[in-house]
Amino acid sequence: MADSRGSHLSVVLDLSPSQWHLSAENPPTNPFPLSLSSFLSQLLTFLNAHIASKHENSLAVFGAFPRKSILLYASSNTPTSDDTMDANWFPPFRQVDFTVVRRITEELDSLEGASEDEAPTALVGALTKALCYVNRIMQPPAQAIAKPSDKVDLSTLPEPHILILSVSPDLATSYIPIMNAIFSAQKLKVMIDVCQIYGEDSVFLQQAAHLTGGSYILLERRDALLQYLIMCFLSPQSIRQTLSVPTQDRIDFRAACFCHKNIVDIGFICSVCLSIFCQPVPVCSTCRTKFPMKTLQRLNASRPASANVSNRPSPSPAQSRPAVTSTNGDTPRSHGLSELPSTSSINAHTRTASNGTKSS
Repeated sequence: MADSRGSHLSVVLDLSPSQWHLSAENPPTNPFPLSLSSFLSQLLTFLNAHIASKHENSLAVFGAFPRKSILLYASSNTPTSDDTMDANWFPPFRQVDFTVVRRITEELDSLEGASEDEAPTALVGALTKALCYVNRIMQPPAQAIAKPSDKVDLSTLPEPHILILSVSPDLATSYIPIMNAIFSAQKLKVMIDVCQIYGEDSVFLQQAAHLTGGSYILLERRDALLQYLIMCFLSPQSIRQTLSVPTQDRIDFRAACFCHKNIVDIGFICSVCLSIFCQPVPVCSTCRTKFPMKTLQRLNASRPASANVSNRPSPSPAQSRPAVTSTNGDTPRSHGLSELPSTSSINAHTRTASNGTKSS
């Protein structure tokens, strides 16, 4: 019997106007420019390819804008009746193309009157909504819940995975929300793929892809975006076992401290609640545990002379984990700090980046 299980794809789009403006700059500052309109045309081709792969496949598209995230399109929604039919255009393709472009245009139009200082993009909010959507479609039908005697065939439920298309640098304050989203994805068995289209490597998104079994790719040639999307992210998780999908050679496992929200190379963790700090503290701000003064003095004396707090990623070998040691070299004890050495849409709507909005 043919496999009737479809694949569900939730796409999270980073739609920061300032970052897309930087991505569209011409050489020599940008060897491979990619404008928002060109990105959307290639993205829609990829979305249509996913829909055409199998009749049971479903799709949801989420947009991350400054200060907010919204659902741009969902295949479960009822098609609008005002769309003009075209005999030369497959109706699901037309529905996706027009809905996604129209919603993005409306949201970017609403940002034109905003202040020059652009707010951070709500990428974590869009990822959380994508996980909530996946959790909803993975629940058994209401008819099966009403009749507990009928067994639910879990093999008929869709196979979900999430694709994040990012152009913004890491936001240190989003470390804890992203880690919570990663844990939720692991519990739901949802694979998270990440494509960093512009800028430097994302430390947090690298960890999201690695911990959920997905793929992380930093684009070297943005003019070949469609090829990357189809070859690396189109196949569902079950098929990737037989395909040669690119994997991460180096993964940055650094974390952000809970006190200043900085990405740290060497941190100090509370052995009670595992909170991370960039320097020894007398009282844990999370669980309020007090630490002995002798321990604090010993940790301060053992700190390196140079500062180890950095906002730039320093990739570490794959599969390597931070080693946790206590002050006396043994396993961390309760009520003490432990040292943690880490292993290291549309062009017309994109606004000119203001001073200080360039990614470092």
